[in-house]
Amino acid sequence: MPLSVQTKHVEPDIVIMELAGRITMGNDCQQVEWTANKLVGENRKKIILDLSGVTHVDSTGIGIIVAVAGQMKKAGGQLRVAGANEHVTQLLTITSVDQIVGLHPTTGAAAAAF
Repeated sequence: MPLSVQTKHVEPDIVIMELAGRITMGNDCQQVEWTANKLVGENRKKIILDLSGVTHVDSTGIGIIVAVAGQMKKAGGQLRVAGANEHVTQLLTITSVDQIVGLHPTTGAAAAAF
């Protein structure tokens, strides 16, 4: 299943990037970076990656999440991750990505953490 990226704006100033599919090596995962670049260009400072629809993440996907977090920090913003399944959460914890971005069970919890 190809990766799908949708954005949803939540008041007052949070953007949720809803991802569905697999964040793996290939052109699909570049959509995540491109969408984040666009949001940073629009001066969006609070982004939540909603991974509730993501079934698998490989090293490329982990790298993209770290890159987007770095990009957000450089722009003076913050990235949160929400809704990751047990497998994805385990990968993000093993690779210490949870030390870079906050992991939250829901987008509501992630929004409240800003």
